[in-house]
Amino acid sequence: MMSEQETKKQKIDNLGKRIAMSFAGVIICAVSVGVFKIAALGVDPFQSFMAGLDVLVPLDFGLLYIIANAILFLFALIFDRHYIGIATFINLFLLGYITQFTYEFLQTVIVDPSLPVRVLCLVVGVVVICFGSAFYMTADLGVSTYDAVALIIVNTWKKGKFQYVRIITDLCCVIIGVALFLLAGGKPNAIPTIAGVGTIITAFFMGPLIEFFNRHIARPILNKKQS
Repeated sequence: MMSEQETKKQKIDNLGKRIAMSFAGVIICAVSVGVFKIAALGVDPFQSFMAGLDVLVPLDFGLLYIIANAILFLFALIFDRHYIGIATFINLFLLGYITQFTYEFLQTVIVDPSLPVRVLCLVVGVVVICFGSAFYMTADLGVSTYDAVALIIVNTWKKGKFQYVRIITDLCCVIIGVALFLLAGGKPNAIPTIAGVGTIITAFFMGPLIEFFNRHIARPILNKKQS
């Protein structure tokens, strides 16, 4: 087992690779959110909130994503900046615009998708977001501003266990997102498009698949020695 000093040295030696993995992970996750939006069977909890906000506020999704995350960034900056890293800024400035581009592009390719196509998009979206998350998490260069909220509540404020706090923050996102969606004039029967089966899957069942990609792809790539 490596000492703490050896671990730090390895992280410094792999910094370039970790930055590249952070970029790749965020881009892959952003693409997956665009696929989720095409599926229209629910997105992950934070994106449920963003979907409701997107319907209500007349701004491009990319800009809206930056504004919402900038507010959460201030929260992390005030209460525990330990969770802010390079990946935090990559996520903040890139994810929204890449998601917007992906969704708009896919709308020109997948026009009026049938239910089987939407289900296929949901499955693809789940696999892709887990794959991207594995790269993003293995790189260990900071977390998204939303991820930082639960971590600060648990580790800085010492309030509850992470799994329960995360479920509460996720539920808050979904509830607020649905409320904003309805406030903007969205129809109740359209709620499953932003908070549906995809939301349940991402909230409760992503962990094992992320760990699979961590173990078999992301970590081996990070630890592979250059010849």
